[in-house]
Amino acid sequence: MATQTLTRATRIRNPALFICDIQEKFRHVIHEFPRIITTTTKLLRATGTAPLNTPIYITTQNKSKLGDTVPELHAYLYPETNAQTGTSPRVLANIDKTLFSMITPELAKLLPDPNAGETPLDAIIVGIETHICVTQTTLDLLSRGHRVYVVVDGVSSVHAEERGVALARLRDAGAIVTTSESLLFEMVGDARHEAFRGVSGVVKEMKEETRGALEALARI
Repeated sequence: MATQTLTRATRIRNPALFICDIQEKFRHVIHEFPRIITTTTKLLRATGTAPLNTPIYITTQNKSKLGDTVPELHAYLYPETNAQTGTSPRVLANIDKTLFSMITPELAKLLPDPNAGETPLDAIIVGIETHICVTQTTLDLLSRGHRVYVVVDGVSSVHAEERGVALARLRDAGAIVTTSESLLFEMVGDARHEAFRGVSGVVKEMKEETRGALEALARI
């Protein structure tokens, strides 16, 4: 049995960012796809601030047909190729899959096991599609004893109407549906935190982009 109980009232303690299938072929078919890129960029920049350096898990769906993760994110996913980011590599997995869930056997081996007494993750999910891959990933993580934050301004589907139905289901299942800004400041928790200035700087710099993402995606 897990050694600790996580509820929706427990604050973030062990965050990890899950980036689900934000791929090139989806660019022109997903509802508000540019907003998904914007929110993911914001999270990557802010969570890369020392000492957060939040670990990252990435998947692609059938990369040979649907393309790689969009290039806009590469500088933040692989900062060793872009010295300007000033952060260390944080990608723990980059897995191509045919399963809809990100929790493939290969990725599952890399996750802590709460049932073995290991600290559960606070899994922060962005990506597509909300009602398919994001939903199945969330349910799999919840069933393994992790807690899941679904970022409302960072997930979408081909049909906009699918989002609200999926998010309601995931909330009922025990996931936390929240915004990128809310969870970033929850991770910091105190204006005296070492990462506060870096995180708040990213938030301020991307204020207009965040407003646009919320207006497009937070009305569910």
